[in-house]
Amino acid sequence: MTKITLAHNPTFSASVALPRVGHAPVEVQFEFRYLDRLALAKLFDEWSEARDALIAQAKEEGISWATMTAEEIRFQAEQLKAIVLGWGLDDPFDDAALHTLVQTCTGAPKAVIDAYQSAYAPARLGN
Repeated sequence: MTKITLAHNPTFSASVALPRVGHAPVEVQFEFRYLDRLALAKLFDEWSEARDALIAQAKEEGISWATMTAEEIRFQAEQLKAIVLGWGLDDPFDDAALHTLVQTCTGAPKAVIDAYQSAYAPARLGN
């Protein structure tokens, strides 16, 4: 009989295909923070509220593209900071590098978040 414990490891790894402008995506290993269902729902609620605030800000008269882009980069870097604990990039994992990733690799936030959510998908099969 297979033995498992109900407690999950606090971290898990997954491969992320990081898109690059003008080049094929590059597979990079990311180390993620494990969150149980309630913690994950709370995090998604926070992201949803922050996204709604960004949408409201974008509707303000006179708001510039530069301002909104900077706010989106800040928001996406915070999203990744909440779930990513490390990566297989040559650059050290820290706040500055995370911000640079989001600023220079437009598709990175979506790719990382999609990989994170996909890691949870097999656990939901049959539910």
